[in-house]
Amino acid sequence: MPKNSKVILEYGPYEACGVVKHRTSRLEGLESVLTSEGHSVALSEIKDWNLVRLKVNGEIVFTCNICELDYGGDGKLDELCSQASKQVLSAY
Repeated sequence: MPKNSKVILEYGPYEACGVVKHRTSRLEGLESVLTSEGHSVALSEIKDWNLVRLKVNGEIVFTCNICELDYGGDGKLDELCSQASKQVLSAY
């Protein structure tokens, strides 16, 4: 997949401090890594708990548990962000 792809980042709610809701704080690193590589990222809320999906050209190229992503930060040290980036680059 060429650089500058449009990536749809779908994320579900997760529990923090006893409250379940959609939060983007764990997505900041992933979004930062993808935008630094030239991709445009669109966030989209989904109903599935604890789930993150990356879609490129309508195809799901990466999924993970949102709670496994690092909280805040730039994503450079987060192994899941690195894996997601490689999956986006290898998408058709």
